[in-house]
Amino acid sequence: MPVRTATRILRELLDITDAFVQEFALIEHVLVVRVRPKNQVPRCSQCRRPRAGYDQLGQRFWRHLSLGRWLICLTYVPRRVSCPDCGVRVEDLPWAAPESRFTLAFEEMVAYLAQLTDKTHVTEIMTISWRTVGRIVERVTARRLDPGRLDGLRRLGIDEFSYRKRHRYITIVVDHDRRRVVWAAPGHSAEALEGFFKELGPERSSKIEEVTIDMSAAYKTALEQCVPQAKVIFDRFHVQRLATDAVDEVRRSLMRELDEGEERRAVKRSRFVLLKNPWNLRISEKAKLRTIERKNRGLYRAYLLKETLAAALDYRQPKRATEALTAWLAWASRSKLAPFLKASRTIRKHFDGILAYVKGRLTNGFAEGINNKLRMVTRRAFGFHSAEALIAMLFLTAGGITLDPPLPGFDPH
Repeated sequence: MPVRTATRILRELLDITDAFVQEFALIEHVLVVRVRPKNQVPRCSQCRRPRAGYDQLGQRFWRHLSLGRWLICLTYVPRRVSCPDCGVRVEDLPWAAPESRFTLAFEEMVAYLAQLTDKTHVTEIMTISWRTVGRIVERVTARRLDPGRLDGLRRLGIDEFSYRKRHRYITIVVDHDRRRVVWAAPGHSAEALEGFFKELGPERSSKIEEVTIDMSAAYKTALEQCVPQAKVIFDRFHVQRLATDAVDEVRRSLMRELDEGEERRAVKRSRFVLLKNPWNLRISEKAKLRTIERKNRGLYRAYLLKETLAAALDYRQPKRATEALTAWLAWASRSKLAPFLKASRTIRKHFDGILAYVKGRLTNGFAEGINNKLRMVTRRAFGFHSAEALIAMLFLTAGGITLDPPLPGFDPH
């Protein structure tokens, strides 16, 4: 077969655009392909403009997608350019990023697999190291992340995620309208969230209309300082959780007062009956609830307070919701149940933000769903040592990045 025909076939097989295949060699189980860019004049790898040559580097190799059991490497002697704007840089190569020793197609495949499975399986399939997978994910995320993701934001959801012991957190900001993560950074303080609004800038920050958060004092402080015009909405789940936690605390307090016996065991086993939604109770569980009503009036009062708060949040008319919440606060304050006294003080403090949920029905559920997805990613990776690696995986899986890996098959178009 003529060399020109063989190199043309290789170029089609390797799917390398804007480059010429010059020659190839078979070395054991490695196919080494010498390539060069189509552009005779080198371009700066940062600004992508044609620049004058500066010097040449040594011969370099880039790992490409394998062909069966054959490993494929591209080789080339890259040039450096003298760019008046960026300084001395390696020339722009159409098949790889400047800092990488893998081709773009190879990195796309690695990132695609990282979206689907854990890093251990990716390392086995692609025969690369664990750390290499992480670095490739960071590079692909940086290339593929939408640079306009912070434009046009109106409704935000903000939440924190704990990724390691000893209070290691990241702050996550999601766009409720486009349903994707738009920003993340280490920490969960007011300063961490202020970093987002600094990056957003005053003009785009002034267009934020609604923000959903849990009842974090730090986030609330940052929002008051950075976007005072935005309506802060406290997530319904966290509001109701105040009441469910208070019910459980009342139950545990009652258990401590009771001696060992049938009554104490009945209270101990009533936890899920008290926390379940009434419409999900089975017949036997309803019987347990009636027993609690007869024998433990204080615990049953706590259950009624929990359900009454949920009913108050179900109202869609702000006036009726205001009346119901005000009545609930009065009842909780005179209930003689210490956990509900504490919960009522918290709800009174955040009354306007809780009422804002009734008007817009916007919750932090999407941000919580992202947290659950991130928790799954963290579990399958057996934990992350750095926030940066976790944030890269977060954007890869929930940042709106759609990969188009070079999978085999015919193009349907």
